[in-house]
Amino acid sequence: MKTKKNRNRISILAFCMVLFWLSTINGFASSGVSDPKNIDLVLENPPTKVVCLVPSASEILFEIGAGNAIIGLTYHDATLEGAADKAVVGGFFIPSVERIKTLQPDLVILGSFHRQIMEALKKAGIPFFIYDTPSIEHSFGTILALGKLFDRETQARQVVKKNRLEIAHIEKKLARAVPNKRKRVIRLMGRDKIMTPGNTSFQNELIRLSGGIPPDFGKEGSVIEVSRQEWMAFNPQVIYACGNDRQVAEAFFSRPGWKEVDAVKNQEIYYFPCELTCRAAAHSGYFVSWLSSMIYTEQFADPANDILPVRITRSRPINLDLDYVKSAVINTCDIDDFANKTLVVDFKHPQTIVSTLEGQRDNILTVGNHYSPPPTWGVGHKRGSDHLRARILKANERQAQTASFLMTGADMDNLSVIEKGFKEMKVTTLVTAGVLSNAVRMSKDEGQFYEPGTINIIILTNMKLSKRAMTRAIIAATEAKSAALADMDIRSTYTPLVNQATGTGTDNVLVVQGQGMPVENAGGHSKMGELIGKAVYSGVNAAILKQNKISSNRHIFQRLKERNISLYSLATGVTCDCMHQKGITQNEFAGIVELLVLEKKYAAFLESALALSDAHERGLIRDVTLYQEWCRTIASQIAGQEVEKVQEFILDPHIPPVLKTALNALFTGALEQVAHKKETHE
Repeated sequence: MKTKKNRNRISILAFCMVLFWLSTINGFASSGVSDPKNIDLVLENPPTKVVCLVPSASEILFEIGAGNAIIGLTYHDATLEGAADKAVVGGFFIPSVERIKTLQPDLVILGSFHRQIMEALKKAGIPFFIYDTPSIEHSFGTILALGKLFDRETQARQVVKKNRLEIAHIEKKLARAVPNKRKRVIRLMGRDKIMTPGNTSFQNELIRLSGGIPPDFGKEGSVIEVSRQEWMAFNPQVIYACGNDRQVAEAFFSRPGWKEVDAVKNQEIYYFPCELTCRAAAHSGYFVSWLSSMIYTEQFADPANDILPVRITRSRPINLDLDYVKSAVINTCDIDDFANKTLVVDFKHPQTIVSTLEGQRDNILTVGNHYSPPPTWGVGHKRGSDHLRARILKANERQAQTASFLMTGADMDNLSVIEKGFKEMKVTTLVTAGVLSNAVRMSKDEGQFYEPGTINIIILTNMKLSKRAMTRAIIAATEAKSAALADMDIRSTYTPLVNQATGTGTDNVLVVQGQGMPVENAGGHSKMGELIGKAVYSGVNAAILKQNKISSNRHIFQRLKERNISLYSLATGVTCDCMHQKGITQNEFAGIVELLVLEKKYAAFLESALALSDAHERGLIRDVTLYQEWCRTIASQIAGQEVEKVQEFILDPHIPPVLKTALNALFTGALEQVAHKKETHE
């Protein structure tokens, strides 16, 4: 396919045939595109206005550099890089047809169960195809086909190649570490019941590629129910799930039978990001690597099973405009058989530093920050921090006596370099930040060790800081970091419904003394303290955006998700007789609620409720009578008629009362709206 003036016309039929060919050459039948009989339109050029309703497909398009073509997606895609400015058309299960039509797309990507949307698109003459991934190989064929359709063939081939290399690497690693005996592994799913993928699901293929033995219950389908007898007979040695499945684990793993399996008894239960566990897309090889390392942590931690030498494989320079800095690079290194990344800053002359990881150290020629990728986290815990430190030094060819490194689980490619200045004074901060795995609120949350999700801050100035100024700089940096987290409403991992985070459990600050005019004070009233605060604040904001794709103006659905609240789950969980009486299903009700929150005024209502709820939980707001009246007014606006009382739909005792009232107002208004429309129609 060409993108020049003489570009060939691209028909949807041709695209379907391409995908079918790419599928069949790998030995399987394609079921991942729409029936060409349903589409008569011809695309003259690659699509430029695409609405994508499938998060896996959105991920692929962004990964191959075709994200600019996306004009609409679901709220599940909120944390994809490049998704912030795209229109949200609803959720994966019940997107809004009207919002899709309003965007006037030249192509819609949807799932096989979006039957009603397909019919609506046919009537509107909008081309579409059905995205489906019954296997990992099929997903690779889809990536290549999307690359061809969007004129990103080279990028698509690179994505597929990267995934194949990661899977091949794990295959080689498993052959060395566990050549014979493999563990029984199950993917946990469900809410009220124990569920798991069926035999033909790609998720069981992920288990096999990771070196595990998935269950075979003789049932097909994407999700199947597991009986207690089947569970005990399979006796899983490892259980994994995504974060959304913790509820079913907590509900079942204390019960007889369910708890009497090896994985539960040995606490071999692991949780991964849902965008990895539930997708066969652009990062399947990455997930296979991570899952395999958790299944076989002990074997992977044995140095005898290493297959790659410790070494630098490539370097990327970083520009730091400071006279005493000799060089700054990010090195990609093979450590513990996976690609690690290390920021290495070398000085022309020895420096004194203060590090919250190592204390004060003198005669330091190198400082830095080291990223360990998830597949090495379990191995790192097994071998210990001294082992990792020794390998960092070895890989980067530095000496322990003259080097000081921080360590993090935030990717060094997401490093934020911020410079702030006033007259001749200059402060540079090097910040990495990850806040989705172990963010905490000091004074409220328990102290427990987690995998690194660290906010690491290195402070360099063009002045010579006294020892007093160096230690005071740590306070300035910490206060600025906490201010950034508060202004972004970053939630505590432990208590997200009621607490903002003040940091993560493994944050560190490293201050370099520097060279130049002497500075004695870095407190809040000093110019040096001001510059440090501003540089750290900007650095933390930028690093979180890069690492977690979170900004202060993120979508309300994402902010609810960070509080472990799903409107879809809450709405489909409503079981009152009133819904049956009004002739509405739970799924229809969920769709109405989600569409309401897509409206700016109701999104703003919920955003206000989040702020008021936090203030109420801290005791800053005592009387909520007026707020409750506001909620009743909102319910009436939604209903289109006066609502006398906000009904109690949500009974979850963990949701704070102020937020619960707001959600009940939306649900009450939505239900009354349906009833009012039916009465009006009749």
